Parts: sequence; C-alpha cells; structure tokens
Amino acid sequence: MFNTIKTAALSALIGLGTLGAVIPAHADSLYLGFGNKHDPRFGVYTGDDDNYNRRDWRRDRDWRGCSPDRALDKAERMGLHRARIVDISRRTVKVVGRQYGDRVVVVFANERGCPIIYR
Repeated sequence: MFNTIKTAALSALIGLGTLGAVIPAHADSLYLGFGNKHDPRFGVYTGDDDNYNRRDWRRDRDWRGCSPDRALDKAERMGLHRARIVDISRRTVKVVGRQYGDRVVVVFANERGCPIIYR
C-alpha cells in the first residue's frame, strides 16, 4: 500500500515537472495552486494577466521625437492616402499624400507628439 502511494506521488511530481516544459509560458504566467483558507480550489492556471499598472510603462515608449513611422501613422489618421515621407531634417518630417484627389503636404515638427507645423 505504501509503495503504491509513493509511486503515485513520484509520478505526479514528474508529471508536474514536465508540464513546465510542455507549456511555453513566461515565469509569471504559470501558477500552481493548492488552495488556501479562502480559496479551496486546486489546479494549474496559465495565462498572462497583462498588468497595465506597471510603474515602468513609460520606459517602453519612445519619447525622443517624431519618428518617420509615427509621422506616417499620424498622416494616415488625418486622412492622407498613399502617404510617404519626402524629407527628414533635424527639425521637421515632411509627408506627402493624397486627400480628395489633391496632393497634400504635411510638415511635422521633430518633437514629441509630432505637432503639425504646416498643412
């Protein structure tokens, strides 16, 4: 009887150990719960909780200036079709596109937020 319990416990530990190799997860997205006083459930929980309340969320963003990709995105949101970058200087990013059949030139300042200088 004792050998059967010992074999079952050993096989359960080996099974749980290989579970980490089977599930491609980050260190914080795999949780093995045995329950406690308030939550008597038992199980393995996976998933990313997408914690948006991090203190370092500003480090993930690029605050230096107006990148060409950001200027193109903003020009397309303004309604320009076939937008492309014509000139990039130290202070400006110039984007050309079509709107209502007319050629439109938009000049963005090379600062945070890509403010519009000329349209």
